Amino acid sequence: MQNNIKLGIRFIEYLGGIHDIVDYSVMAEAAGFEYVWFPHDIFMKNTWVTTSAVAMATSKIKIGSIGTNPYTTDPAEIASYLATLDELSNGRAVIGIGLHTYDMVNWAGVDCKQVLRRTRQSVKMIRALLKGEVVQCETDDFHWNDQCYLRFSPVRNEVPVYVCAFGEDYLALGGEIGDGSLPMLTPPASAPRMVKCIEKGLARREEQSTAHDIAGCAWLSIAEDGAAAEHKMRSMISYFGPYLEAEALATIGLHPSDFDEIAKLIKAGDYQAAHAAVTPQMLKLGLVGTPHQVIAQIEQLADHGITQISLGGPIGPDVPAAITLLGKTVIPHFKRA
Repeated sequence: MQNNIKLGIRFIEYLGGIHDIVDYSVMAEAAGFEYVWFPHDIFMKNTWVTTSAVAMATSKIKIGSIGTNPYTTDPAEIASYLATLDELSNGRAVIGIGLHTYDMVNWAGVDCKQVLRRTRQSVKMIRALLKGEVVQCETDDFHWNDQCYLRFSPVRNEVPVYVCAFGEDYLALGGEIGDGSLPMLTPPASAPRMVKCIEKGLARREEQSTAHDIAGCAWLSIAEDGAAAEHKMRSMISYFGPYLEAEALATIGLHPSDFDEIAKLIKAGDYQAAHAAVTPQMLKLGLVGTPHQVIAQIEQLADHGITQISLGGPIGPDVPAAITLLGKTVIPHFKRA
């Protein structure tokens, strides 16, 4: 059993208004979390605003957006945002670039056929901009002239860039070019597969890295009452389950088609029926239960090579109570190790 795992927390907009999310982030810092992450999805509240607000309200916790994709956000904008957030937070910025699904950007007519090429180029361009370089390039995706450089000096010229990815080749790219990786662990049983794919990319690096942070993004619902935690997880699974990749679902014997009826209920606005349609097998898509149960599940992830766990989703039936509970039970357990 390995307990040297870093603890991060992930807040989605459904947990409350922007002021609530900032308050939760302050609570997470006080509880002892090292990272706070925010999914960056189109047509949702903008996480660049959220991360800026959190930077002003906190002093220690590292702050980043997940799924900042190089299609609806250009590398020029990403680099400017990242350097500005790093200055605002006094060197606490991190970022996850890439996609966990094509579905949402497809709503806006985005063609992701060359996502590996575009992600690779974007990461390279962002890093060069942070170093103060002129990034002049002519590629299939970008047409930048000699005026493409930052007009200010970043606080740090190397800010950790993680890659958000899914699928074997994309996950391997994260291992090859990222300072870390942010795979979705939905379900947690898919962790060995995710780590194996990322390690293929690590083996391709010109300079071998022992510091690559595999920050698995897991859904969490925790409470002293395990049944209450399970009930809350149903809302997360019913809404996001239809978007999960087939290979990951297969690790617990599920297929995307298993969510067809749930997706219809969500589209019709019948959320209560959708929650009820979540099966016991589907509940294995997240970390669910009492502190003791959640600790055991995180320990299994550490044994499989996950070096940071990003706990997101409902968090628990009562979010502030769940954060407090994590700070009193789960975080001390791993910090003692």
